[in-house]
Amino acid sequence: MLITFLVLITPLLILIRPLQRNRFFVLYFALMMLAAYLTETYLFQVAMFSAKSFLLFIVYHLICINLVTFCAYGADKRAAQRGDWRIPEAHLHALEFLGGWIGAFVAQKFFHHKNKKRSYQAMFWLMLIFQGAAVYFILQYLNLI
Repeated sequence: MLITFLVLITPLLILIRPLQRNRFFVLYFALMMLAAYLTETYLFQVAMFSAKSFLLFIVYHLICINLVTFCAYGADKRAAQRGDWRIPEAHLHALEFLGGWIGAFVAQKFFHHKNKKRSYQAMFWLMLIFQGAAVYFILQYLNLI
């Protein structure tokens, strides 16, 4: 399962440029590897590249990316209050793009952060619409809807 997760996550570093310098993506990567290791070691064995390993990847991915996105918003809000260096918006959008939009939405409400900036909100909702459309077309292509 570790190898499956590595094969699925590593291309993201190559293809999505803002992730290459994003410390929160490194946290996400570490959480995913830890989850894969603990699952293999203590819960059950999963064959490499099996349907079960891909489904577990999706579940762990959604949990980890949303937690990390929530933490990134909190860190950016704290940096804004202190006047420190901020997290670039491209990094936050990259985390949202990877599926962390639920964590981003909750963090916007919880921290009251990035919820009044119109350009940021426009990009956030546009990305959400594109993700919804992509999921719809994939499910339609697979004849699941």
